[in-house]
Amino acid sequence: MSDNPISERIDRRTLLRGAAAAGVVGIAGCSDNGGDGGDGSDGSDGSDGSDGMDGDDGSDGSDGEDGGSADVIRWHAGGTGGTYFPLSGEFEGIIENNTDYPVEVSSTGASVENVGSLGNGDADFALIQNDVAYFARNGEGLDAFDGSPVENLRGVATLYPETIHVLLNPEADVSSLSDLEGMRVNTGDLGSGTQVNALQILESAAGLTTDDFEEQNTDFTQAANQLRDGDVDAAFVVGGWPVGAVEELATTTDVQILNMSDEERQAARDDASWFADDTIPGGTYEGIDEDVNTVSVQAMIATRSEYSADAVESVTEAIFENVDQLSIKTNFISVDSAQDGMSIELHEGAARYFE
Repeated sequence: MSDNPISERIDRRTLLRGAAAAGVVGIAGCSDNGGDGGDGSDGSDGSDGSDGMDGDDGSDGSDGEDGGSADVIRWHAGGTGGTYFPLSGEFEGIIENNTDYPVEVSSTGASVENVGSLGNGDADFALIQNDVAYFARNGEGLDAFDGSPVENLRGVATLYPETIHVLLNPEADVSSLSDLEGMRVNTGDLGSGTQVNALQILESAAGLTTDDFEEQNTDFTQAANQLRDGDVDAAFVVGGWPVGAVEELATTTDVQILNMSDEERQAARDDASWFADDTIPGGTYEGIDEDVNTVSVQAMIATRSEYSADAVESVTEAIFENVDQLSIKTNFISVDSAQDGMSIELHEGAARYFE
């Protein structure tokens, strides 16, 4: 088990319920298709068969082992209101323009769900948070992974800070995390990295557990709608600023972002080493003119160990040799920083490129 105090104090019941909803049980091989279900489509696993294979044993190359140009790369992103989905779309264009691989990007519930999809082979690449990657690979910290490490999870590259936004309804009169006691708080999708971070921060910095507030769980876009409609007092959104759903919200209604105190940020860092101090610059969102102090984790690209090393090397090279073609997170994504905060071992193909 983790020697990080917060790993042992996260609300096990809530996160286990989230993991079940996300289909993470497929990690253990007890799911037939492990589909991400993030957008409810019938092709979200990127395959032409219900179990991610069009043959009895996947020997047609659907696991990427043959590296053939006909293999579709199944890339799992996140919700459409966050940063993962549009950034993955840009990666798709770069990969298809610079390799022989076609790419299919799927909208999902993000980090925890994506780990499950990599674990059971329904995804080839995915975007996840570095803290969730650590939990999954080491089999600790979350009930979804506790005692059942995702042995085939491998890293490719870290990308950019995933900033914790604590959005506030101005009428709630909240000036600190402890003020959220007794309030309605959306902590993100069940089982998502956002929920993990929200519960970590609330307990570390304010001593609050799910017994102390009314927890609600939706994706970024729905959380923004809840704030707009006055249905919640606060909502956690984790993503590289500017987050699309927050930008849209700020243009249509008054919203605040909690300015975390030095003590709150220190408490979060003390309990979870993957948190780092971060600042959302004033003017990032309409109506929020002052800098907002908060914390962040790292977004990263992950894959699975059995996926073709040649394919992983080709994809990694395509992305990092063409970062000038990106329009999202251009100040952060680079070869030089691509291993900063890497919390799990690299895939052989990524190691070939970076080492």
